[in-house]
This record gives sequence, structure tokens and C-alpha cells, in this order.
Amino acid sequence: MLKNLHVQNLALIEDADIDFSEGLNILTGETGAGKSLLMGSVMMAMGSKFDTSMIRKGTEQALVELVFDAVPEKALEVLKELDIYPEDDGSVIIKRTCSTSRSSCKINGSNVAVREMKKLAQAFIDIHGQRDYETLLKKSELLSILDLYSGDKMPELLSEVRDKYHVMTALREKLEEETSDTGASSRDASLAEFEVGEIEDAALTEGEDEELEVSYRKLNNFKKIAEGLVRAHEMIGSDDGENAFSLTSMALRELSQISEYDDEVKGFEEELRSAESILGDLNMSLGSYISSMEFDEEEFARVEERLDLINKLKSKYGRTISDILRYAEERKEVLAKYADYDAYLDKLKEDVKKAEEDYSKAARKVSDIRRKNAPLLQKELTERLMDLNFNTVDLEVRLEEVKPGPSGTDQVDFYISFNPGEDRKPLAEASSGGELSRMMLAVKTVMAGREDTGTLIFDEIDAGISGITAWKVAESLSGVSRHHQVICITHLPQIAAMADHHFVIVKSSDGGSTTTDIRLTDEEGSVAEIARLLGSDSLSESSLSNARDLKSKANESKKSI
Repeated sequence: MLKNLHVQNLALIEDADIDFSEGLNILTGETGAGKSLLMGSVMMAMGSKFDTSMIRKGTEQALVELVFDAVPEKALEVLKELDIYPEDDGSVIIKRTCSTSRSSCKINGSNVAVREMKKLAQAFIDIHGQRDYETLLKKSELLSILDLYSGDKMPELLSEVRDKYHVMTALREKLEEETSDTGASSRDASLAEFEVGEIEDAALTEGEDEELEVSYRKLNNFKKIAEGLVRAHEMIGSDDGENAFSLTSMALRELSQISEYDDEVKGFEEELRSAESILGDLNMSLGSYISSMEFDEEEFARVEERLDLINKLKSKYGRTISDILRYAEERKEVLAKYADYDAYLDKLKEDVKKAEEDYSKAARKVSDIRRKNAPLLQKELTERLMDLNFNTVDLEVRLEEVKPGPSGTDQVDFYISFNPGEDRKPLAEASSGGELSRMMLAVKTVMAGREDTGTLIFDEIDAGISGITAWKVAESLSGVSRHHQVICITHLPQIAAMADHHFVIVKSSDGGSTTTDIRLTDEEGSVAEIARLLGSDSLSESSLSNARDLKSKANESKKSI
């Protein structure tokens, strides 16, 4: 449910803070007061494209913030994907800030992309503007309506159909690929045989390349290593001249002559004696290692050749020896396949046949449920449409079989006639804009207890209607609001009278600037606004009396809904 809408510096809105409630929230106002602007602010927060010209003159950025509670299940799933969770009080805050240079989107304080914010917002709010009713012209939308109507088991069954469809199509593509070019199969077998042979001839072992790299580095730098060792050996303890060992021995003699006079010097003497011993041992080890060093040209050539081979294989089959060996195993499977290619194809054909049977079985199950529920949906929609003051409604929810797809083998269309004696036609051909809007309301009334979306927003639901039809639409909106929070922008007094919470949009000017405010009215304020909607130029006692009568009638009607 949309708990709060906060808008700053958006066109005529300087700072609006609106607390919505459960039930039917009605917004009214004079033409040009900013009703469409309010819809635009919600759309902005839901991730729609933002026109920077909408930023209020004299300000740097516009802000829209939506606060939701009672989070729907599908919204929780989106939040989980984003690793974002509701606040401690269970609320979710969607905030979008737009300036001339940038746009920032946040969900509960975490930065998100516009597409992610849009996905979450759509899980909370279902908006129906004048153009949105045209979604009923899409057969895919009509199929979704029937599937939602068909019960809680349908999502799981549809997921099964979708999974089996993807398995079936993947196997079909594999079979077509295998049978479309037998020459390519032969070439692939030959190539696999060559590649496996090349890798097996190399007789690779895990970690071999690392050991070879160490050997190569040593052999390739043999001269530099030998020269460095000789110099170090001379510096530590050569036979001629001063070196580390001789200097250490001289220092030790000096300390030994004075250590009996000072205990601390005695300690230094012991430490230096240890150092002398270490230097002596190190010097001997260096000398022995230098004497044993010998450059083996054949070994260097072998290591170099082996590394070249391994690097060549890496360039062709993988970055590591593990990758190369894994690739060889994969190619062996290809060879095994081609070793008995006919048997392989027979097995693949059997897999395709089984996948087709599995898909058909799942699709039939879904189709049977759809065909069972189509007449029930047809009956309920007809009743709801009649409640919306159509003189006659001849509706058929028609299923047609189509080629297999991820949603099954059914296509749905609504065939309808609103006039006696006329043949039923597809909804797209038989409906005007006003009829489509009432059809959408009928659908929402029927689906009221089945949809997970917490908030429904209707704009222009009253386009092209008046009189008793407007009253019927108001009753339907009130019925839907028993299951969902409904926010409706209207100019009809009959719908305004049915409000559980009535907001009035007012535009005012101080001569220097113009602002739009949204105010929640009390009972008397609602009556005054209804009187204005009834066409009264002045709030006379008679016009207010008519408005009170309409409000009283609405309150009585709501008791029976």
C-alpha cells in the first residue's frame, strides 16, 4: 500500500506531502489544477523518462518519494534480488531525485539503477491511465488475465511449461544442427581426433609447467647467477684481501680482549662469535655450490622445447594445463559420439520425442485448466460489465490453439458485442476508449481478490461516461477498494461521493509564482467539492444539499458492497 507521496519542486508543486490510506482515495480539482502532474510524479518515481523542463523554475532539482507498507510478495522477491530489505517498521522507501545533469534512484537508502527501481515500483503499483487500457488489446495480456483467474496452481504449472519448452527447443536445435550438415559432422570428428591426439602425445601432467618455468628461469640466467655467487663468495670470505669473514674475526679479537672488564661487551662477543660461525658455514656452502654448478645445454634445450610445446597447447586449448586436459576429455566425448553416430542420433531423436511429449503433457494440463475457467471468467466479466451500465453484453472468452510457445499452445481473445443484433467481434475492433476503460475496471473487479499488487491507480477511468454509468463505475471502484488500495483521479461527482478519503487539488498564485497544493478534505470540504463538480458556480444551500444527498447515497451504497 502507498502510505505517503512526497513531491518537491516538480512543475507547479513546490512541496507536497500526501498521506494515503486504505480503501478508495479520490483526487479532484479544477481543470489545470495539476491532477495529471500528480500522476506524473508517481510515474517519475516509478522510473519513467524525466523531462528536465519539469523542474520548478528557480530550483535545481526535483524530488519524488514513495513510502510503502504491507509489502506484496512479488515486491519482496525483487528486494531480495537487490539484497535490500524493508525497514524495521516494514516500510519500503523509493526515492528519485532529478536535476538538469543527473538522476539518482534509491531504495531504502541504497543506490539502484532506474530499471531496478521501475521493477520494484511496478510490484507495488498498477497504474491505469487512458493509454494503459489499450493493454487489453494485446492477446498476451488477455491470456495473463485468464491465467491469473485460473487459480494458485497456474504459476507453478506455467513455470513447468516454460522449462519444458526451453528443453524441447534446445534439443530440437541440437538435432537440426547434427542432421543439417553431415560433412560438418565428419570434419568435427576429424578435428576432435587430431586435437585429442595432439594433447595426449604431449603427455602433460598437472603443475609441470610451473616446475619447468623455475628450471628455465635458472638455466636462462645461469651466467648471471654464477657471477653473482662468485662475487658474494669473495665478499664473505675470499683467500685474498679483506672480506666479511676476516673483518668479523678481527672485530671478535678486539672484543675478546676487553670482554673480561664489561659484562655487556661479553654479550656482544658471544653474538659476534655466532655470526662468525654463520659466515664460515655460509662461505663453505657457497663455495661448494659454486663448484657443483655446471651449465647443461641439452637440459636447457629440453626445458625450452617443452615449455614451447605447452605454451602452444595453451594458446589453442586453454590457459592452464587443467584447462587443456579438460578440453581433451570434452573432445573425447565428441569422438565417442561419432564412433557410433547412428546410435547417437537415434538417442537424440528419442530425447527430442520425449521432450515434446513432456511439453505437450504439461501444455495440455494448462490448456485444460484454461478451458475450464474461460466460461467462468466470461460469466463474471459479463456480470461486472452489466453492473457498469451496459445495456447488453455478449461476451465470449475464446481460446484458439496456436503453435507451441513458452506459455503453452493457447491464444486468448475476448469477442464481444455491446449492441443487440450485432455479431461478436474481437475486443480491439468492438470497443471505444470509454468501453475499454470500463472493461479494464470490470477485469480489476473480477480479479480483485487474486492480484498481489497492493495499490491500483486509475486516471481517466471516467472518460466518456456520466449519469447512471458514472454511478455504476463508482460502485465498482468501491468494490475493488475492499481488496486493494485504490487511488482515483476523477472529475465526476458520483465517483467523488464514493470516496473513503477525498483529496482536493488546488492551484493558487501570489502574482509572482503559481503553486499546486493537495489537501485532504473533511466531510464538509468533500461536500463542497462535490457541489462544485455538480456544476454549481456558487456554493448555494441547494447545491450543497444536492451534494449531501449524493454523499449520503454513496455512503448507503458502500454498506452493501
